[in-house]
Amino acid sequence: MLRRVWLILLPAVLLGAPGDPPRKLSLREAEELALKNHPSLQSARALEKASLEVPKEVRSRLFPTVESNVTGAIVNDDTARIFAGALNAPSLFNHVGAGLSVSQLITDFGRTRNLTASAQLQAQAQGEVTNTTHAGVLLGVDRSYYTALRSQAILRVAQQTVRARQLVADQTSTLAQSKLRSDLDVTFAKVNLEEALLLLSNAENEERAAMAELSTALGESAPMEYTLQEDEIPGELPADSSPLISEALNQRPEAKQAKLQIQAAERFARAERALRYPTLSAGANAGGAPVRPERFSPGWAAAAVNVQIPIFNGGLFTARRTEAELRMEAARQQGRDIENRIARDVRVAYLSAVNAYKRLQLTAQLLDQAGQSLKLAQARYELGLSSIVELSQAQLNVTRAQIAQASAKFDYQAERASLNYQTGALK
Repeated sequence: MLRRVWLILLPAVLLGAPGDPPRKLSLREAEELALKNHPSLQSARALEKASLEVPKEVRSRLFPTVESNVTGAIVNDDTARIFAGALNAPSLFNHVGAGLSVSQLITDFGRTRNLTASAQLQAQAQGEVTNTTHAGVLLGVDRSYYTALRSQAILRVAQQTVRARQLVADQTSTLAQSKLRSDLDVTFAKVNLEEALLLLSNAENEERAAMAELSTALGESAPMEYTLQEDEIPGELPADSSPLISEALNQRPEAKQAKLQIQAAERFARAERALRYPTLSAGANAGGAPVRPERFSPGWAAAAVNVQIPIFNGGLFTARRTEAELRMEAARQQGRDIENRIARDVRVAYLSAVNAYKRLQLTAQLLDQAGQSLKLAQARYELGLSSIVELSQAQLNVTRAQIAQASAKFDYQAERASLNYQTGALK
């Protein structure tokens, strides 16, 4: 039996071997590592940078466009003309020419500026998406970190339980050989030891799974082993969730994103309304033709102003304007829905944190009572005043209380991290 227990405890001993110590990691270091390495955050940052280029693309219409052209043409008959495909009939000549074309938008009655403003607001909204991803990565790290701490604490409880029950089993076997205890006591002691070994096996598996989850949250491609440092337990919560809801509506990136998207939809609707106005633009063209018919001038230069007035396009502009206005209204309603969901999430996270804090206090009292009961049961059993069943039950109660306290401690810290995320305080 001793050999079997040693084989089960051996992996835990080897993990702490001096030759290959696990890396020490605090919660702050874990968060910094995740913010540096996590692929989802890197993706969000790249998308944010890409969105910042869209306003530049839209705004480019406000600046002059300069193009250079070099054209050469050979025809078999300079009396040929193009008589199909357009309203004009341009002449065809052997020629080579080069020139510059310049065009400039004078005014489109604010359409391009509204489109630019809408794109800028959308880029800012994408920045809030990055902030949401940022907070989500931190939440994932915090919850995984506390889950790993809980699994390590439960593993320590399981190891202590195995040692304690192994000691009782050995003592009972020795006493049974001296006819001071019955074989039934030995059987009960062995059953309790087997239960402890099963608990240890499950705890080891959960600890490895928790470390794998933490490694993924940190952006690591392979599971790593860490020696985690515990944080101080946060204090009590406010008496009511109302101030937390107000804080969340002001700080949550999702709420800011919704407001920016509403503003972007409003500016886009203005731009679509401007489609019914004329567009005024200017253009200039200059160049030379070293190869040309002799009757034509060797160079040219011309400028023009053009007014484009929409008259009829099958209701296209009206439909686009209506679509933009409806999408603006949809964005407003989505914003309301997001605010309602944020308020709900804060209330739920607050209640979960309050319950976890109560569990923290109750499990401490439970462990204290279970410890006292174990001392009394141990003393009664050693004096022969009770059976091993009473002692086994007392040991089981202590193990359950220790696991409950470890779970409550780190569950409360995880719930506080979730509450910080829901209020927008996790940055």
